[in-house]
Amino acid sequence: MSEYQKITESPSHYEHLEQMDTADILANMNREDRKVADAVALVIPRITELVDGLEERFYQGGRLFYIGAGTSGRLGILDASEIPPTYGMPHNRVIGLIAGGDGAIRKAVENAEDDTEQAWKDLEAHEITALDTVVGIAASGTTPYVLGGVRSAKEKGLLTAGITNNPGSPLAQAVDIPIEINVGPEFVTGSTRMKSGTSQKLALNMISTALMIRIGRVKGNKMVNMQLSNNKLVDRGTRYLMEGLHLDYQEAQDVLKKYGSVQKAMEAYGK
Repeated sequence: MSEYQKITESPSHYEHLEQMDTADILANMNREDRKVADAVALVIPRITELVDGLEERFYQGGRLFYIGAGTSGRLGILDASEIPPTYGMPHNRVIGLIAGGDGAIRKAVENAEDDTEQAWKDLEAHEITALDTVVGIAASGTTPYVLGGVRSAKEKGLLTAGITNNPGSPLAQAVDIPIEINVGPEFVTGSTRMKSGTSQKLALNMISTALMIRIGRVKGNKMVNMQLSNNKLVDRGTRYLMEGLHLDYQEAQDVLKKYGSVQKAMEAYGK
């Protein structure tokens, strides 16, 4: 623990932000943002380990839980909420939990992240089992809500991972798979909704998308299991079938409506 330093709280590389004109503010922010993808690339081996562990557990009925507070919690909920419409998975397979409950999605709940017991209570409400996986998300790596949740999960035999922006943090030390993304100091000192949050979003995209591909929710490069919940998605599915089955637009749409998904339609046609 003696080597642990909160990089996320380190002073910005830029001084006197209030004296910059708008173009300089934006250019300097963009300069910092360009560092994020390279930082995420360095942790691909850890993300690979997590996705492979998730794939094995998903085939046995396991689920993926994200837990976080503030921006980190909201990013987990965002990623989880996109899985059913994009890949046709039930809502209870990838679940995001935030300190303070659903009300904290829009408005911060005072002191919610300081409760070390609540995350496990929130997980238990979903009848959690050893087949499930818990991913704690905390830029600081010290959020009590997240730390308490992953420690309890690990004690109960669940696979645990932690996404943090401070290498060597308590979160990294508490989990089976630490994903430590060092993006450096923020443009505005300590504002982890910026580069840290962006890096978390990239990592979450990678985790959930790779998992959905590995468990067969993508064919070729298409979202063949997406929910046909609006005209845009019906049109997209129709065009997928036009390409895959060599049908005209109306024929493809009729087939899509008959079978209810691109995947089922392709299977019906032996594709």
